[in-house]
Amino acid sequence: MPTTTLSSKGQVIIPKLVREAHHWKPGQQFDVIESDEGILLKPAEPFPTTSIADVAGCLPYKGKAKTLAEMEEAIAKGVKEKFGGRD
Repeated sequence: MPTTTLSSKGQVIIPKLVREAHHWKPGQQFDVIESDEGILLKPAEPFPTTSIADVAGCLPYKGKAKTLAEMEEAIAKGVKEKFGGRD
């Protein structure tokens, strides 16, 4: 089991093997959860959890509803513009 040490600045280094296993990069934020057994570092969610009811209709659209094919075409176009693509 890997171990670490608390620095004089209150910092703890997470061992490299653990960081790599979880794909944690510099800047990763964690929730600190205290329990009877110790402290748990849980990767923080980048955004609060929401439901479809929380976000449905937040950007009103006026006009004819898009078909599934039109939506898929728009998504493919956006991906190609952002990341490039193979023809």
